[in-house]
Amino acid sequence: MKALSMLLALLVLSMLATEAFARHYQYGNGSLKLYQCPKRCKKRCSKARKTEECKFFCNKCCRTCLCVPPGTFGYKYLCPCYNNWKTKRGGPKCP
Repeated sequence: MKALSMLLALLVLSMLATEAFARHYQYGNGSLKLYQCPKRCKKRCSKARKTEECKFFCNKCCRTCLCVPPGTFGYKYLCPCYNNWKTKRGGPKCP
């Protein structure tokens, strides 16, 4: 029971830290200028297996959404347009 409480507390703290981070750096649709996309996508795709393919799709998504999530993976929910854009098969369009 203590372990579950501790895990729940860590989860809540993690969520609060993520929200604070997002507010500080102002992520979200339309939060970037077009010229900022290549730099953000380069960082986003730096650890991808297929770096050039990742950057191609990231830049395409950024030009449309004007948003790139922070970090190299995850946090897509901070950019709803980037997160919700799907391929014809229903998979994620943006890395």
